[in-house]
Amino acid sequence: MKTSPRTLTALPVYNEASHVCPVLDEVARFAAEILVVDDGSTDGTSELLAARRDIHCIRHETNRGYGAALKTAFEYAIQNCYDVLVTIDCDGQHEPQRIGQLVAACHDADIVSGSRYLWNEEQARQAPAERRQINTQITRELNERLGLTLTDAFCGFKAYRVAALSRLRITEPGYGMPLELWVQAAHHGLRIVEIPVPLIYLDEERSFGGSLDDGRKRLEYYHHVLDRAIADVETQVEIVGGHSEADDGVGFRFTSTSETPTTVWTTGCRCS
Repeated sequence: MKTSPRTLTALPVYNEASHVCPVLDEVARFAAEILVVDDGSTDGTSELLAARRDIHCIRHETNRGYGAALKTAFEYAIQNCYDVLVTIDCDGQHEPQRIGQLVAACHDADIVSGSRYLWNEEQARQAPAERRQINTQITRELNERLGLTLTDAFCGFKAYRVAALSRLRITEPGYGMPLELWVQAAHHGLRIVEIPVPLIYLDEERSFGGSLDDGRKRLEYYHHVLDRAIADVETQVEIVGGHSEADDGVGFRFTSTSETPTTVWTTGCRCS
């Protein structure tokens, strides 16, 4: 008899006092187990989280960054033997009712990524111009350099097979962390699927923080993360004599979603 995957839904949170409770109330309607990673909030978010009894919560004493918060969620999912991890942002951009759709798609994929730009040019034009331009440029460069076919490099609404996550070595603590993730996913030949999700911007002026609010500097930072992530993987390949786990001697490979194994979800901990 088929069983449902044991699923954890995780939200990285930093200074979200105005959003966190309404978002969590909605997430709780569609997720049985919820983890919140409080990344050093100082605006009352921590107190709001402490009052809830329907979530797991890990607090970073200082603000480490978006990537660091997601890494903490990855580690928690691995250590606690979940089958699937869903990540969703806490700013109201994502619709929790789609969590089940992402989890179901993980049956035939290692990473299921929401895309705000898949099959919807009209929706794409509604995005803030600078953000859309940078996303388009970085997504195109990822595809060209890694052999991927992504349409949205930065959507935070994703589902991961936890077994696949255990193969990744995430080190980037900031907003550029998804670029490192895509490089490693391509290197390991993980199966990637995108599914369309609505584009929702409740606050078009939302800050990235510090110098990253400057689009030129943000693009420069993204390029730095991407170049470094590729160099790190190439170094790993050289260390093992040019043999890549993903394919014999080829730096990167994108595995088509048609290459899907038979999946049987089982209950209980299967951690090694």
